[in-house]
Amino acid sequence: MRTRILTAVIAFLVFLPFLIFADTPALPVAMAICGLVSTFEMIRCVGLHKNLALSLPLYLAAVAAPFALRFWGIEKTLPAALAVVLVLLLYILAVTTFSRGRVNVNASATALMTTLYIIAGFSSMVFLHDFHEGGRYLYLLTFIGAWVPDTFAYFTGVLFGKHKLIPDVSPKKTVEGAIGGAVFCVLAFVGFALLYNNLWLAEGSTALPIWLMAIVGLVTAVVSMVGDLTMSLIKRHYGIKDYGKILPGHGGFLDRFDSVIAVGVILAVFLGATIM
Repeated sequence: MRTRILTAVIAFLVFLPFLIFADTPALPVAMAICGLVSTFEMIRCVGLHKNLALSLPLYLAAVAAPFALRFWGIEKTLPAALAVVLVLLLYILAVTTFSRGRVNVNASATALMTTLYIIAGFSSMVFLHDFHEGGRYLYLLTFIGAWVPDTFAYFTGVLFGKHKLIPDVSPKKTVEGAIGGAVFCVLAFVGFALLYNNLWLAEGSTALPIWLMAIVGLVTAVVSMVGDLTMSLIKRHYGIKDYGKILPGHGGFLDRFDSVIAVGVILAVFLGATIM
């Protein structure tokens, strides 16, 4: 536990400047790095990291996506992203087909599906920051919505947990922990809305409805847990404990950012539905 906490503090201090200077290229740089490392971890998990013909295009997409959102804008990036996804789909199928059995179909399909999801998750933070009048604050909900339920689910589970949630996927998670995490996530989102409306709201901007933020907090807590459990399921399917060792006490980037990716995707969808 001491190693885990120390790593979390150091990682936060390293990550903090990227958040403070999010208006500069620092944010897409950070998301590109996270996306690249996480994509590598996933491709290594499925056993295809040595196949550069398959992996390199996915690495390039992970790096390019956050910069495309920042410097091209959403109007140009979305059509381009759809085209890239379709081309990647055809390309990965072709590489798998002509590998003559050296590339497992299930592994290549998992690699494509999960890495596109990973890229979308990290890119969504640039989208949340850049394409809303209050984006310089709202994108922080991605981290709040991922780490608040995770943290309080752990402590609630330790104190009150009796019923296992999905023991085959994550033996330590409990129903009581999940409920506690959801409750504190709702409270965190409501508290964020109160701060935003009273301290950060620009003149003429729209306030965040408290009732809506409570609902979004609840949905986000569920999505956060699903994101965590999904990545745990993939790990167990491929017989690994952690996606990496880069973060002592946590594992790899995917072990730490699994919920962030899921929350980023759902908040980006929610924001996109409200502004488009």
